Amino acid sequence: MGVIVVDYGPRWKEHRRFALMTLRNFGLGKNTMEDRIHGEIQHIIKTLEKNIGIKMSPQVMFHYAATNIICQVLFGTRYEYDDELNKEIVRCLTQINKAINGPWAMLYDSLPFIRSLPLPFTKAFRNMETVRTLAKKLIREHKKSRVPGEPRDFLDCYLDELEKRDSEKTTFSEEQLIMYAIDLQFAGTDTTSNTLLTGFLYLMTHPDIQERCQQEIDQVMEGKDQICFDDRHNMPFTQAVIHEVQRVANTVPLSVVHCTTRDTDLMGYSIPKGTVIIPNLSSLLNEQGQWKFPNDFNPKNFLNNKGEFVKPEAFMPFSAGPRTCLGEGLARMELFLIMVTLLKKFKFIWPEDAGEPDYTLVYGATQTPKPYYMKVQLREIQ
Repeated sequence: MGVIVVDYGPRWKEHRRFALMTLRNFGLGKNTMEDRIHGEIQHIIKTLEKNIGIKMSPQVMFHYAATNIICQVLFGTRYEYDDELNKEIVRCLTQINKAINGPWAMLYDSLPFIRSLPLPFTKAFRNMETVRTLAKKLIREHKKSRVPGEPRDFLDCYLDELEKRDSEKTTFSEEQLIMYAIDLQFAGTDTTSNTLLTGFLYLMTHPDIQERCQQEIDQVMEGKDQICFDDRHNMPFTQAVIHEVQRVANTVPLSVVHCTTRDTDLMGYSIPKGTVIIPNLSSLLNEQGQWKFPNDFNPKNFLNNKGEFVKPEAFMPFSAGPRTCLGEGLARMELFLIMVTLLKKFKFIWPEDAGEPDYTLVYGATQTPKPYYMKVQLREIQ
């Protein structure tokens, strides 16, 4: 069930098509989406302003911000950072991600006879059930308050579509909607927040790169109150930095599984129909022959000799083909607007007592940097 980890077939095709159309209608890649992101950025700014000069952990802040942006698209709602429901959503999704690629999950897959035992992987199922319960609650509330034909958000659109198909054989159902909402919530929260965490880790520990970004941002933003997504075309170095962050973050190293739909010959190998294919994005993003500096954090990986932004073919953090990330446009917009707006206003500093930075990623369904602290100062713009 859902739309991300599901077999290729009529259900997947029907729901993928519906998701693309609906997300596009709700402003992905448009000014309306920019306004929503800027609204959430103001809450990030308030949080940072309260912590000026104080050592703080940014993990929860970025997770809450990312989940709020996708919540507005899916449910038409944003939550305060201290809201208990928001905390519960983020806690469950974080714990599920942690469990998916842990040793107990591997044992669960390999040894079916232990699945009924009260072992640590059962916690992931409890968290998933909690998320399902929350999704059901939101769907019930939408069914009571919606006006058919006047959708406010993704849930309303799906319920409208379900009503239209009531008398025909269809893959649309309330159960499918529950998993759909969970899929999109998970995909839209963890990937973006973990990329932002990686980005500010590297910017703090590479102050020369942070400063050069800020110089470019100041130049482009002169006389403007607010950045817009189109401004990226005038910021080649900042664009290069954001893409390099995505490369080293390698947030979804194994993408989502694919499957051959027919017998296939590829480079001398015969691959039968139905073979599960696991793309290795880590290999692509670190391939020696594809990158000038494959093992270093270096924006020059995305700049040509003239200092112009270029995107190598091996850059595929959102995967490729029919299963490419549904929210690529939203993620790209979030990363640019959030990072640029915060860099314009603040200086991010690695705390003096934090020791040497550890760039080792914590492996899971999505990769995340190890928890760290940051210090923030207001910038004095000349």
